[in-house]
This record gives sequence, C-alpha cells and structure tokens, in this order.
Amino acid sequence: MLILSRGARTLAAALLLIPFVATAATVRIIQTNSAGDNIHIIDPATNKVVGVINGIEVNHGVVVTPDGRNYLVTNEAESTLDVVDVKSLKVVKHIKLSGHPNNLSIGKDGRRAYVSIREAPGAVDIIDTATTTLAKSIPVTEVHNTFVTPDGQYVLAGSIAGKSLTVIDAKTETIAWTIPFDRGVRPVTFEVNPDGSTKTLYVQLSDFNGFAVVDWAQRKEVNRVTIPEVPAAERVLDGLQNSPAHGIAVSPDGKRLWMNSKMNARVYVYSLPDLKVVSTVRVGSHPDWLTFTPDGKSLYVANAGSDSVSVIDAASMREVTQIKVGQVPKRNYTAVLP
Repeated sequence: MLILSRGARTLAAALLLIPFVATAATVRIIQTNSAGDNIHIIDPATNKVVGVINGIEVNHGVVVTPDGRNYLVTNEAESTLDVVDVKSLKVVKHIKLSGHPNNLSIGKDGRRAYVSIREAPGAVDIIDTATTTLAKSIPVTEVHNTFVTPDGQYVLAGSIAGKSLTVIDAKTETIAWTIPFDRGVRPVTFEVNPDGSTKTLYVQLSDFNGFAVVDWAQRKEVNRVTIPEVPAAERVLDGLQNSPAHGIAVSPDGKRLWMNSKMNARVYVYSLPDLKVVSTVRVGSHPDWLTFTPDGKSLYVANAGSDSVSVIDAASMREVTQIKVGQVPKRNYTAVLP
C-alpha cells in the first residue's frame, strides 16, 4: 500500500479542489483569395500564415462546422460548396449547389449553413452540416451575402440586383419579410439589445461611401450615414466595383462600429449608439472585408488591392502589421476550433 507523507496528502487534497479547466479553443483567421486557387490560414497569436488550402479556384466565402472538423468554402468556378478537412487542409467533398455562389454564413447552432446563390434567378441554398448535403433551396433574387442574426432566429439574404434584404425564419426556413432599399445591398452587421435580440442593422449599399441604419423593430431604414471625405489626391476611384464601402462589423463588446472604405483606403471607427467617428486607420489598398478575434482585441482587414491582410489593434486603433496572402483577398472569417 502506498503511504503519502503529510505534505503530499495536503497537496493531493488541494488539487481536488481545483476545478477542471478545458483546453482553450484554437482560433484561426481564414482568408480567401478571390483571384486565386488558395486560401490562407492565419494564427492570430503570432500573425503568421500557418496553413494554406489549395485547389479551390475563385474561392469566395468560408465557415467552419461546429465540430471543428471541416471548413466549408464556396467555389465559384465549379458552383459547389467544397468541404475541406481542417487537419489535412484537403478538399474531401464537393456539394453541388443550385447555381453560382457568392458568400455564405452558418447558423448559431451550426446545424445549417446558408449559401448565397448569385446566379439568376438566385436562391439561398441550405446545407445540412452534419451530412454535408444540400437540404433545401429558397428562391431569393440573386443573393450576394447571407447573414445570421446574433440570436440565431433569422437569416438575412442581401441582393444587389433586387435592392433588398430578404429575412428568412431560421426555424421554419420560410421567408418572413423583406426590407427594400434604393441601392444594392452589400455587407451587413448587427447591434443587439441587452437580451441578445436584434436592435439595429448597419447596411452598406452599392455606390454609397457609407451605410444605412435599419431599425429592426420597424423593419425599415431610418438613417443614412456618409463616411468623411479625404483629399482628392488620396481618393481611389478605380476598381471599386460599385462598392466604395465594403466590410462592416460591430465589435464583440458592442461599443463600436468598424467599417471599411475602399474609396478612402481606411477603416472608420464609430461610437455606438451615437454614431460619431472616433478614429480612422489607414490600411492597404481596397479594404474589402473585416473580422474580429473573439476577444475583440484584434481586427483583420482584407486588402484586395494589396494582396495583404492588415492587423489592427482594437484598443489603440492602429495597424500593427500587414500579412502577405494570395491574390485579391476579400472575404475573411474567424474560425474557433474546439
């Protein structure tokens, strides 16, 4: 029989009182490259590229399945949703879609992914993430981006051609209502109420260097904010693709709204809820999308014209580095891997 000393017994008893702490999740920034056939994976702890997914031509959007096993990538060249093994970074399956895709999003519980079908007549293709199969297709005019409300109750489908946001009930998977605009709908982000329900939408629009403010309860636009101008010599007018402002997000703490201006080559920071500019950050050429780390400490901005990703320290609101990636990086995504 093993006999422990008094000191060892004391240590053993103390260890029993320490609660079990789960291993921290792994965070990765996934950067797609719209003019190439590869995707770069960035470790936000080091701001280094730690992996590359090859062989997906004209990749657009990406999400990760809830079990952390697969990335799902929209493949514009083949009109498929490609399933990529997280460990090997190899494509293991191609899911045929109803048409040519653009971006995608994933539900709060991770059971469904929602793929934007841009090819006319357009749709939201719903993917069962457990079986990695196409479960349903909801007709919606030429969808560019889909977004899931923070409470997971609704899916929003933004259409450039249809100049509208179509709101889909995530439970019934039917169209609930539509919010019209006078311009095409680009990126969207959410401000929430204290209970987590949706309060406000901030919507970027075609040919507008700013954003629209939508009151969720009223289901309509209530304000429109123009980004401050820069000197003409600093303004970019070429290659904007009718989207001078593209990429927008509310910080994880809900206190600030961050948004790109491709025309101004800057990220603008607005206070919430008063929407006052508190800072601007110079980044690379044609900033096109942005994503936060879960703790809100860092923001990653895809510079489509510089083939790079700007890393911004959120507290100081300064660019700390640029990371070289592939050709014309646009959509990026924060993956939390269990």
